[in-house]
Amino acid sequence: MSEKPIVLKLGKNAFADEAWKDLGKIADVITIPESITREQFLQELKDPQSKLSRVQVITRTARSVNNTGRFDEELALALPSSVVAVCHTGAGYDQIDIEPFKKRHIQVANVPDLVSNATADTHVFLLLGALRNFSIGNRRLLEGKWPESGPACASPFGYDPEGKTVGILGLGRIGRCILERLKPFGFENFIYHNRHQLSSEEEHGCEYVSLDEFLKRSDIVSVNIPLNSSTHHLIDAETIEKMKDGVVIVNTARGAVIDEQAMTDALRSGKIRSAGLDVFEYEPKISKELLSMPQVLGLPHMGTHCVETRNKMEELVAHNAKNVLLTGKVLTIVPELKNETWPNDVKPLI
Repeated sequence: MSEKPIVLKLGKNAFADEAWKDLGKIADVITIPESITREQFLQELKDPQSKLSRVQVITRTARSVNNTGRFDEELALALPSSVVAVCHTGAGYDQIDIEPFKKRHIQVANVPDLVSNATADTHVFLLLGALRNFSIGNRRLLEGKWPESGPACASPFGYDPEGKTVGILGLGRIGRCILERLKPFGFENFIYHNRHQLSSEEEHGCEYVSLDEFLKRSDIVSVNIPLNSSTHHLIDAETIEKMKDGVVIVNTARGAVIDEQAMTDALRSGKIRSAGLDVFEYEPKISKELLSMPQVLGLPHMGTHCVETRNKMEELVAHNAKNVLLTGKVLTIVPELKNETWPNDVKPLI
Protein backbone atom coordinates (compact mmCIF):
# COMPACT_ATOMS: atom_id res chain seq x y z
CA MET A 1 0.00 0.00 0.00
CA SER A 2 1.40 3.38 -1.00
CA GLU A 3 2.01 6.06 1.61
CA LYS A 4 -0.67 8.64 2.25
CA PRO A 5 0.13 12.18 1.11
CA ILE A 6 1.37 14.37 3.95
CA VAL A 7 -0.59 17.41 5.14
CA LEU A 8 1.13 19.70 7.62
CA LYS A 9 -1.28 21.36 10.01
CA LEU A 10 0.19 24.54 11.50
CA GLY A 11 -1.83 25.87 14.42
CA LYS A 12 -4.75 24.40 16.31
CA ASN A 13 -8.38 24.25 15.26
CA ALA A 14 -11.16 24.81 17.78
CA PHE A 15 -13.89 23.23 15.69
CA ALA A 16 -14.35 21.23 12.46
CA ASP A 17 -13.14 17.99 14.04
CA GLU A 18 -15.21 15.90 11.64
CA ALA A 19 -13.74 17.62 8.60
CA TRP A 20 -10.23 16.95 9.87
CA LYS A 21 -11.07 13.31 10.69
CA ASP A 22 -12.37 12.95 7.16
CA LEU A 23 -9.15 14.40 5.77
CA GLY A 24 -7.17 12.01 7.97
CA LYS A 25 -8.71 9.05 6.15
CA ILE A 26 -6.83 9.93 2.96
CA ALA A 27 -3.87 11.91 4.32
CA ASP A 28 -1.18 11.68 6.96
CA VAL A 29 -1.95 14.85 8.92
CA ILE A 30 1.09 15.93 10.92
CA THR A 31 1.79 18.81 13.30
CA ILE A 32 4.85 20.46 14.82
CA PRO A 33 5.56 21.07 18.52
CA GLU A 34 4.27 24.38 19.85
CA SER A 35 7.75 25.08 21.16
CA ILE A 36 9.44 24.91 17.75
CA THR A 37 11.23 28.00 16.47
CA ARG A 38 11.44 29.28 12.92
CA GLU A 39 15.07 28.18 12.69
CA GLN A 40 14.20 24.67 13.83
CA PHE A 41 11.27 24.56 11.44
CA LEU A 42 13.45 25.54 8.48
CA GLN A 43 16.03 22.92 9.44
CA GLU A 44 13.44 20.15 9.67
CA LEU A 45 12.10 21.02 6.23
CA LYS A 46 15.52 20.06 4.86
CA ASP A 47 15.99 16.94 7.00
CA PRO A 48 15.36 13.87 4.78
CA GLN A 49 14.50 11.86 7.90
CA SER A 50 11.65 14.24 8.77
CA LYS A 51 8.17 13.98 7.30
CA LEU A 52 8.35 17.74 6.83
CA SER A 53 10.75 17.16 3.96
CA ARG A 54 8.00 15.28 2.11
CA VAL A 55 4.99 17.43 2.96
CA GLN A 56 2.63 18.20 0.07
CA VAL A 57 -0.05 20.48 1.54
CA ILE A 58 0.31 23.00 4.37
CA THR A 59 -2.58 24.45 6.35
CA ARG A 60 -1.93 27.34 8.70
CA THR A 61 -3.56 29.69 11.18
CA ALA A 62 -2.53 33.28 11.86
CA ARG A 63 -1.31 32.28 15.32
CA SER A 64 1.13 29.75 13.84
CA VAL A 65 3.30 32.69 12.77
CA ASN A 66 4.68 32.56 16.32
CA ASN A 67 6.45 29.31 15.38
CA THR A 68 7.23 29.61 11.70
CA GLY A 69 7.43 33.35 11.23
CA ARG A 70 6.07 34.97 8.08
CA PHE A 71 5.57 32.86 4.99
CA ASP A 72 8.12 34.98 3.17
CA GLU A 73 10.67 34.33 0.43
CA GLU A 74 13.09 32.58 2.77
CA LEU A 75 10.43 30.15 3.92
CA ALA A 76 9.06 29.64 0.41
CA LEU A 77 12.51 28.73 -0.87
CA ALA A 78 13.04 26.35 2.07
CA LEU A 79 9.91 24.31 1.35
CA PRO A 80 10.49 20.93 -0.30
CA SER A 81 9.60 20.56 -3.96
CA SER A 82 6.72 18.28 -2.93
CA VAL A 83 4.64 21.22 -1.60
CA VAL A 84 1.83 22.21 -3.97
CA ALA A 85 -0.44 24.33 -1.76
CA VAL A 86 -0.67 26.49 1.35
CA CYS A 87 -4.17 26.86 2.81
CA HIS A 88 -4.66 29.79 5.20
CA THR A 89 -7.39 30.02 7.86
CA GLY A 90 -8.56 33.58 7.29
CA ALA A 91 -9.69 36.07 4.69
CA GLY A 92 -6.66 38.30 5.20
CA TYR A 93 -3.36 36.66 4.31
CA ASP A 94 -0.87 39.48 4.83
CA GLN A 95 1.38 37.03 6.70
CA ILE A 96 2.04 35.36 3.34
CA ASP A 97 4.15 36.99 0.63
CA ILE A 98 2.44 35.66 -2.48
CA GLU A 99 5.12 36.38 -5.08
CA PRO A 100 7.75 33.83 -3.94
CA PHE A 101 5.08 31.12 -3.74
CA LYS A 102 3.86 32.09 -7.19
CA LYS A 103 7.39 31.70 -8.55
CA ARG A 104 7.58 28.23 -7.04
CA HIS A 105 4.14 27.30 -8.42
CA ILE A 106 2.72 26.76 -4.94
CA GLN A 107 -0.99 27.56 -4.70
CA VAL A 108 -2.17 29.78 -1.84
CA ALA A 109 -5.76 29.63 -0.60
CA ASN A 110 -7.70 31.70 1.92
CA VAL A 111 -11.31 31.76 3.19
CA PRO A 112 -12.65 34.89 1.46
CA ASP A 113 -16.44 34.73 1.85
CA LEU A 114 -17.14 33.08 5.17
CA VAL A 115 -15.86 35.94 7.32
CA SER A 116 -17.95 38.70 5.75
CA ASN A 117 -21.07 38.57 7.93
CA ALA A 118 -19.32 38.19 11.27
CA THR A 119 -16.80 40.90 10.46
CA ALA A 120 -19.55 43.24 9.26
CA ASP A 121 -21.52 42.67 12.48
CA THR A 122 -18.43 43.55 14.51
CA HIS A 123 -17.84 46.64 12.37
CA VAL A 124 -21.37 47.94 12.85
CA PHE A 125 -21.12 47.42 16.61
CA LEU A 126 -17.88 49.43 16.74
CA LEU A 127 -19.20 52.13 14.41
CA LEU A 128 -22.38 52.77 16.38
CA GLY A 129 -20.51 52.55 19.67
CA ALA A 130 -17.90 55.07 18.55
CA LEU A 131 -20.53 57.40 17.11
CA ARG A 132 -22.51 57.36 20.38
CA ASN A 133 -19.52 57.54 22.80
CA PHE A 134 -20.54 54.22 24.36
CA SER A 135 -16.95 53.40 25.29
CA ILE A 136 -16.74 56.49 27.50
CA GLY A 137 -20.01 55.64 29.25
CA ASN A 138 -19.02 52.01 29.73
CA ARG A 139 -15.66 52.89 31.24
CA ARG A 140 -17.20 55.39 33.65
CA LEU A 141 -19.89 52.91 34.63
CA LEU A 142 -17.27 50.26 35.46
CA GLU A 143 -15.33 52.86 37.44
CA GLY A 144 -18.38 53.31 39.68
CA LYS A 145 -19.07 56.90 38.63
CA TRP A 146 -22.84 56.44 38.28
CA PRO A 147 -24.98 58.04 39.58
CA GLU A 148 -22.67 60.38 41.48
CA SER A 149 -21.23 61.92 38.32
CA GLY A 150 -24.68 62.66 36.86
CA PRO A 151 -26.80 61.43 33.95
CA ALA A 152 -24.98 58.99 31.64
CA CYS A 153 -21.95 59.24 33.96
CA ALA A 154 -21.38 62.71 32.53
CA SER A 155 -20.43 61.17 29.20
CA PRO A 156 -20.38 63.60 26.27
CA PHE A 157 -23.40 63.44 23.99
CA GLY A 158 -23.04 61.14 21.01
CA TYR A 159 -24.53 61.57 17.56
CA ASP A 160 -27.41 60.05 15.62
CA PRO A 161 -26.91 58.44 12.20
CA GLU A 162 -29.24 60.88 10.44
CA GLY A 163 -27.44 63.24 8.10
CA LYS A 164 -24.07 61.53 8.50
CA THR A 165 -21.92 60.51 5.55
CA VAL A 166 -20.33 57.09 5.88
CA GLY A 167 -17.20 56.68 3.79
CA ILE A 168 -16.41 53.05 3.02
CA LEU A 169 -12.75 52.57 2.22
CA GLY A 170 -12.85 49.30 0.34
CA LEU A 171 -16.28 48.37 -1.00
CA GLY A 172 -15.61 44.65 -1.35
CA ARG A 173 -17.48 41.69 0.15
CA ILE A 174 -17.19 42.93 3.72
CA GLY A 175 -17.69 46.56 2.74
CA ARG A 176 -20.96 45.72 1.01
CA CYS A 177 -22.15 43.68 4.01
CA ILE A 178 -21.45 46.69 6.24
CA LEU A 179 -23.26 49.00 3.84
CA GLU A 180 -26.42 46.89 3.84
CA ARG A 181 -26.37 46.59 7.64
CA LEU A 182 -26.00 50.34 8.13
CA LYS A 183 -28.83 51.43 5.85
CA PRO A 184 -31.70 50.59 8.27
CA PHE A 185 -30.11 52.72 11.01
CA GLY A 186 -30.86 55.93 9.14
CA PHE A 187 -27.52 56.92 7.66
CA GLU A 188 -28.39 59.02 4.64
CA ASN A 189 -25.20 59.24 2.59
CA PHE A 190 -22.78 56.52 1.57
CA ILE A 191 -19.63 57.09 -0.44
CA TYR A 192 -16.74 54.75 -1.19
CA HIS A 193 -13.25 54.68 -2.56
CA ASN A 194 -11.61 51.70 -4.24
CA ARG A 195 -8.64 51.60 -6.58
CA HIS A 196 -11.19 51.40 -9.39
CA GLN A 197 -14.87 52.21 -9.58
CA LEU A 198 -17.17 49.21 -9.39
CA SER A 199 -20.06 48.38 -11.65
CA SER A 200 -23.39 49.93 -10.65
CA GLU A 201 -24.63 46.50 -9.54
CA GLU A 202 -21.72 46.13 -7.14
CA GLU A 203 -22.03 49.65 -5.74
CA HIS A 204 -25.38 48.97 -4.03
CA GLY A 205 -26.29 52.66 -4.30
CA CYS A 206 -22.97 53.84 -2.85
CA GLU A 207 -21.31 56.80 -4.61
CA TYR A 208 -17.75 56.42 -5.91
CA VAL A 209 -15.42 59.34 -5.15
CA SER A 210 -11.71 60.11 -5.35
CA LEU A 211 -9.61 59.59 -2.23
CA ASP A 212 -9.36 63.32 -1.55
CA GLU A 213 -13.12 63.73 -1.91
CA PHE A 214 -13.62 60.69 0.29
CA LEU A 215 -11.48 62.19 3.07
CA LYS A 216 -13.13 65.58 2.75
CA ARG A 217 -16.74 64.37 2.93
CA SER A 218 -16.74 61.43 5.34
CA ASP A 219 -18.15 61.90 8.85
CA ILE A 220 -17.26 58.27 9.49
CA VAL A 221 -14.35 56.47 7.82
CA SER A 222 -15.01 52.73 7.58
CA VAL A 223 -11.79 50.83 6.80
CA ASN A 224 -12.21 47.54 4.92
CA ILE A 225 -9.14 47.12 2.72
CA PRO A 226 -6.51 44.36 2.80
CA LEU A 227 -3.01 45.09 4.01
CA ASN A 228 -0.31 45.08 1.36
CA SER A 229 2.55 47.29 0.21
CA SER A 230 0.11 49.72 -1.41
CA THR A 231 -2.20 50.08 1.59
CA HIS A 232 0.33 50.12 4.44
CA HIS A 233 -0.23 53.40 6.32
CA LEU A 234 -2.69 54.57 3.67
CA ILE A 235 -4.24 56.49 6.55
CA ASP A 236 -1.43 58.58 7.99
CA ALA A 237 -0.92 62.10 9.34
CA GLU A 238 -1.34 63.60 5.87
CA THR A 239 -4.60 61.83 5.04
CA ILE A 240 -5.97 62.42 8.53
CA GLU A 241 -5.32 66.14 8.14
CA LYS A 242 -7.58 66.11 5.06
CA MET A 243 -10.46 64.59 7.04
CA LYS A 244 -13.22 66.51 8.77
CA ASP A 245 -12.58 67.76 12.27
CA GLY A 246 -14.21 65.32 14.66
CA VAL A 247 -14.22 62.39 12.22
CA VAL A 248 -14.95 58.87 13.49
CA ILE A 249 -12.69 56.04 12.30
CA VAL A 250 -13.61 52.34 12.39
CA ASN A 251 -11.20 49.58 11.42
CA THR A 252 -11.86 45.84 11.31
CA ALA A 253 -9.45 45.15 8.43
CA ARG A 254 -5.77 45.26 9.38
CA GLY A 255 -4.15 47.57 11.91
CA ALA A 256 -1.20 48.64 9.78
CA VAL A 257 -3.49 50.20 7.16
CA ILE A 258 -3.49 53.07 9.67
CA ASP A 259 -0.39 54.75 11.04
CA GLU A 260 -1.26 54.08 14.67
CA GLN A 261 0.90 56.86 16.07
CA ALA A 262 -0.67 59.40 13.69
CA MET A 263 -4.13 58.18 14.71
CA THR A 264 -3.20 58.43 18.40
CA ASP A 265 -1.96 61.98 17.90
CA ALA A 266 -5.20 62.90 16.11
CA LEU A 267 -7.32 61.34 18.85
CA ARG A 268 -5.40 63.32 21.43
CA SER A 269 -5.94 66.58 19.54
CA GLY A 270 -9.61 65.87 18.83
CA LYS A 271 -9.14 65.80 15.06
CA ILE A 272 -10.45 62.25 15.33
CA ARG A 273 -13.35 62.37 17.78
CA SER A 274 -13.55 58.64 18.41
CA ALA A 275 -12.45 55.31 17.01
CA GLY A 276 -13.79 51.77 16.88
CA LEU A 277 -10.93 49.31 16.50
CA ASP A 278 -10.81 45.52 16.26
CA VAL A 279 -7.28 45.52 14.84
CA PHE A 280 -4.05 47.26 15.79
CA GLU A 281 -0.80 47.92 14.00
CA TYR A 282 1.41 45.83 16.28
CA GLU A 283 -1.17 43.56 17.87
CA PRO A 284 -1.23 42.02 20.36
CA LYS A 285 1.04 44.83 21.53
CA ILE A 286 -0.92 48.09 21.81
CA SER A 287 0.36 51.39 23.09
CA LYS A 288 -0.73 52.21 26.63
CA GLU A 289 -1.78 55.68 25.53
CA LEU A 290 -4.16 54.34 22.89
CA LEU A 291 -5.64 51.83 25.32
CA SER A 292 -6.14 54.52 27.95
CA MET A 293 -8.17 56.78 25.66
CA PRO A 294 -11.85 56.59 26.66
CA GLN A 295 -12.92 57.66 23.17
CA VAL A 296 -11.47 54.43 21.76
CA LEU A 297 -13.82 51.46 21.63
CA GLY A 298 -11.45 48.54 21.20
CA LEU A 299 -11.69 44.78 20.81
CA PRO A 300 -8.91 42.16 20.78
CA HIS A 301 -9.40 41.10 17.14
CA MET A 302 -12.79 39.45 17.66
CA GLY A 303 -14.22 39.99 14.17
CA THR A 304 -14.71 36.28 13.44
CA HIS A 305 -14.60 35.07 17.03
CA CYS A 306 -17.87 33.17 16.96
CA VAL A 307 -18.68 29.48 16.84
CA GLU A 308 -20.50 29.24 13.53
CA THR A 309 -18.11 31.38 11.50
CA ARG A 310 -14.95 29.83 12.92
CA ASN A 311 -16.32 26.35 12.34
CA LYS A 312 -17.04 27.15 8.69
CA MET A 313 -13.59 28.69 8.24
CA GLU A 314 -11.83 25.63 9.65
CA GLU A 315 -14.01 23.30 7.59
CA LEU A 316 -13.12 25.16 4.40
CA VAL A 317 -9.40 24.91 5.15
CA ALA A 318 -9.73 21.15 5.56
CA HIS A 319 -11.81 20.97 2.38
CA ASN A 320 -9.21 23.03 0.53
CA ALA A 321 -6.53 20.54 1.56
CA LYS A 322 -8.72 17.58 0.61
CA ASN A 323 -9.50 19.06 -2.79
CA VAL A 324 -5.79 19.45 -3.50
CA LEU A 325 -5.28 15.77 -2.77
CA LEU A 326 -8.21 14.68 -4.93
CA THR A 327 -7.89 17.14 -7.85
CA GLY A 328 -4.57 18.95 -7.46
CA LYS A 329 -6.28 22.32 -6.96
CA VAL A 330 -7.41 24.40 -4.00
CA LEU A 331 -11.02 25.57 -3.88
CA THR A 332 -10.41 29.22 -3.02
CA ILE A 333 -7.18 30.42 -4.57
CA VAL A 334 -6.15 33.98 -3.68
CA PRO A 335 -6.86 36.73 -6.25
CA GLU A 336 -3.19 37.21 -7.15
CA LEU A 337 -3.09 33.67 -8.53
CA LYS A 338 -6.51 33.42 -10.18
CA ASN A 339 -5.23 34.26 -13.65
CA GLU A 340 -2.28 31.90 -13.50
CA THR A 341 -2.46 28.84 -15.77
CA TRP A 342 0.01 26.57 -13.95
CA PRO A 343 -2.45 25.48 -11.22
CA ASN A 344 -4.42 23.75 -13.98
CA ASP A 345 -1.45 21.47 -14.64
CA VAL A 346 -1.25 20.12 -11.10
CA LYS A 347 -2.32 16.48 -10.92
CA PRO A 348 -4.25 14.79 -8.09
CA LEU A 349 -1.97 13.61 -5.29
CA ILE A 350 -3.85 10.36 -4.67
